[in-house]
Amino acid sequence: MPASQQHITPATPMGANLVQGGATFRVWAPRARKVHVCGDFNGWARDDSSLLAKHGDGRWTGFAPDARDGDKYKFYVTGDGTEGFKRDPYARELTVAWPNPDCILRSAGSFPWQDWSWRTPDFRDLIIYQLHVGTWYGPDRPNRVAKFLDVLDRVEYLADLGINAIEPLPIVEYSTSRSMGYNGSDLFSPEMDYQVGDAELDRYLGLANRLLAGKGKAPLTRAVLAVGINQLKALVDICHHYGIAVLLDVVYNHASGDVRSQPESIYFFDRAGGTDPNDSLYFTEQDHTGPVFAFWKGDVRQFLIDNARFFLDEYHVDGFRYDQVTVIDRQNAGSGWLFCQHLNETLTHQDPSAINIAEYWGPEPAVVRPQDQGGAGFHANWHDGLRTAIRGVIEQAAGGQGAFVDWQPVVDHLRAPGFRDAWRAVQYVESHDEVYRDRNARIPSLAVGGGRQTRTWYATSRSRVATGLVLTAPGIPMLFMGQEFYEDKRWADDPPNHRDALLFWDGLGNDKTMIDFHRFTRELAWLRRKHPALRGEGIRTVSMENGSRVLVFQRWAEGLGRDVVVVASLNEATQYGYRIPMPAPGQWFEVFNSDLYENWVNPAAAGNGGSVRADGPGLNGLSWSAAVTIPANSILVFARDFGD
Repeated sequence: MPASQQHITPATPMGANLVQGGATFRVWAPRARKVHVCGDFNGWARDDSSLLAKHGDGRWTGFAPDARDGDKYKFYVTGDGTEGFKRDPYARELTVAWPNPDCILRSAGSFPWQDWSWRTPDFRDLIIYQLHVGTWYGPDRPNRVAKFLDVLDRVEYLADLGINAIEPLPIVEYSTSRSMGYNGSDLFSPEMDYQVGDAELDRYLGLANRLLAGKGKAPLTRAVLAVGINQLKALVDICHHYGIAVLLDVVYNHASGDVRSQPESIYFFDRAGGTDPNDSLYFTEQDHTGPVFAFWKGDVRQFLIDNARFFLDEYHVDGFRYDQVTVIDRQNAGSGWLFCQHLNETLTHQDPSAINIAEYWGPEPAVVRPQDQGGAGFHANWHDGLRTAIRGVIEQAAGGQGAFVDWQPVVDHLRAPGFRDAWRAVQYVESHDEVYRDRNARIPSLAVGGGRQTRTWYATSRSRVATGLVLTAPGIPMLFMGQEFYEDKRWADDPPNHRDALLFWDGLGNDKTMIDFHRFTRELAWLRRKHPALRGEGIRTVSMENGSRVLVFQRWAEGLGRDVVVVASLNEATQYGYRIPMPAPGQWFEVFNSDLYENWVNPAAAGNGGSVRADGPGLNGLSWSAAVTIPANSILVFARDFGD
């Protein structure tokens, strides 16, 4: 007799799910001839009792009595081509046993969440910090992959820095021990190598409970944290208590190329006959560092949408960054765009507070347009216009005082062209792609022409201008790990082969340049959070002088009347009595001056004594002007008040 259909209904969720007295199983394998569920609960038997029942929609279902949390299991699929075990595409956790790990049956509700009062920041208020879990921070980093719980060591640091969202590089399971994360093979299971084993658990339990106690929350038990998937949940929960949203970087354009060589992977899941990649069920013959998903199939689209919904629901994440949406759209003849529309519609309905950020290169403004206007419905999109422009002027300035610096590209991209709201552009000058291994230089190196002489005033001052422009421009600013404390080395995901690529955390204790730059970034991030104008929609360039290398722009939030004026200089000399347009008369406070952070507190800092008066004649379309001192290679911010 086939497996029991007790507890099976049309609403039974996909994958393995614990219910009273056992677990339900539901899997999509339309061309399979037989599908068994085998596991600890039935002695891994492949008999009539483990044979799932097939339905007209290509799904197979069954109920396994006595299945328990922690039991291992797999599906055994017999098709027209081959037969053998397959991992559950919806498996919540895997064993650490590559190349053929088992699935682990896990309860969806085993973690004691305490973030009921958490509210994700408004999208326009986000300041994102991108990091790679495996290399960011942890003990013995050259030889040991860092863990989810290692991030807890730096939660207080991040909260103090002023960012309010982290964006880890992809964290779903991949077959290698080290990776950037863009080669995921099992999309519902967090990376096993990012989990802490029993021997290391006690130290992390103490750390987690100290952080929870600091916010008046109940401690976790060892049994809870010993469950691998609960370690990522603990990280999310604790981040929320410290005011930090968690955005997952997900890869829906392709899977790992490794799935083709893994007999138990999602590839050819229903074991169809032949070798045509278009018969591989979830994929097409197209490739983008791995097989591209077959978006023309509604069941494939639903699988990926289910994945995003799963992380919103079971992991309480606050949104997503979607890798290479360009590939999803351009390699799928309309079905990829349809997927994006369905994805965004579903997730926005499920959790309107969760942000959906695309990586679509063009960039294409239609990506962030509403669906009723033909758009894909993403909230925001990565943008390379300002990134390229800022890196361009920094590279030009590295040519010396006599080099030509053209501010026009920066002016053109301070507000992302064509985007319906300024905040819908994610702005940055460094990212995992930009400064990876042998790619582009990090800003301190770029600031001296790509060289290594980064402990000079020329390098530090130009770097402050680059980061300062990102944090004062419209859009959602993003910092890449180490940028905040002047990391000058490219990064790599495999430190054993690139030992000089790890972040120099010790510099925050003994490197004056790094200490001062960290202070600069921290105080400017908090300035952005204090001044609504720096998070608002309003932006107008009021002065651009390539000869003097000075750019001045006005920022505002509609209806608040609390404008700020930002002055950026890449001139290697201090300029005195420099007249800039001002939007209103009277006293304007100098609320930020980057020159102070050169050997903090810079005893030779140039500035304006804390304020200036706008009492001069109109200039460049504004009714007033002020004579100011502009330090060499600097960012200044003037405001009518000191902020919230």
